[in-house]
Amino acid sequence: MRARLSTFVLVHGSWHGGWCWKKLMPRLVERGHVCVAPTLSGMGERFHIASRSMGLSVHVQDITNLLEFEDLNDVILVGHSYGGMVITGVAERSSRVNKLVYLDAIVPEHGQSVFSLIAGMEDQFNRSANSDGMVPSWKPEDFGVTDPQDIQWMKSRLTSMPILTHREKLDAPKMKAKKLPRYFVHCTQSGMGGFAEKIRHEGGTVFDLDAGHDAMITEPEKLSSILDRIASAS
Repeated sequence: MRARLSTFVLVHGSWHGGWCWKKLMPRLVERGHVCVAPTLSGMGERFHIASRSMGLSVHVQDITNLLEFEDLNDVILVGHSYGGMVITGVAERSSRVNKLVYLDAIVPEHGQSVFSLIAGMEDQFNRSANSDGMVPSWKPEDFGVTDPQDIQWMKSRLTSMPILTHREKLDAPKMKAKKLPRYFVHCTQSGMGGFAEKIRHEGGTVFDLDAGHDAMITEPEKLSSILDRIASAS
């Protein structure tokens, strides 16, 4: 079945920016979809405005405002990694969201933070954060990227990010009541399987993808096929 025209808003994860979707977006456009790939405040090309006061709620507002100001409707929100926190918060606030796709992403509940969901991360971030509350990026290889050209491309674009993004708790007490269709793309070479099982247990749909964490960079064609199937689903 040919997918109907859909609008994808692609929300990147920690230390990335809208740039990370560069390989994926043309493939979705070729399939007839509209794609928007914003960069969250204080990251990517917006790194120059980063501050210790930028947390999860700022990023949720970034995407909520985008949907309103660009007048986007029936949106398929795709959140990668930390972006799962963001899209869950946006779904709480906006009536413009049609489906949620967690791309190897964190799947939070109201009142949870990244630190409360991933054991050991808070200590790691506290050790690495500088005096301005900024946490340096992991290496491209840590995201499952092995191609030398991709590694060099990422190294020049990955930026530090405020620790508050991972410390701040999600404010989304009514999100589940909306009963939005939820999907999880499980990159089987990474360690996010627990969140995939959470989505499956709660009645969502899980797609397995043989890839590392940054599948939009390493397997854009396979990922675009999965997202196309999600767009077609009723």
